[in-house]
Amino acid sequence: MSDILNLVGTRIRDLRKSKGLSQEVLAEKAGFNTSYIGFVERAERNISLRNLEKIAKALNVGVHQFFTYVEEHEQLTNVDKNIKAITNMLRERDVKDIEMAKNILAEIFNRY
Repeated sequence: MSDILNLVGTRIRDLRKSKGLSQEVLAEKAGFNTSYIGFVERAERNISLRNLEKIAKALNVGVHQFFTYVEEHEQLTNVDKNIKAITNMLRERDVKDIEMAKNILAEIFNRY
């Protein structure tokens, strides 16, 4: 797996999730099937510039934003990287799990 494919795929996933879109919705907006978006996000498919442009338009971002992620990621502190990792884990969960995680953290912080 290519590092650039991995970084671009991760950036697409992060932008999609930050806009509250599912893979299905992004695929529909960009004119692809859902499995293609999954393949791109997991860096399992090489993506053409034309398809990258379609995804950028569907996300309402410039294509350049898929490539600035490399610099942003390198500039994160370890604390920021951990917070980002926790946030990404929570995005995968439903509302009840997120509420439970929040309560657990609050309990831990109250005790220590």
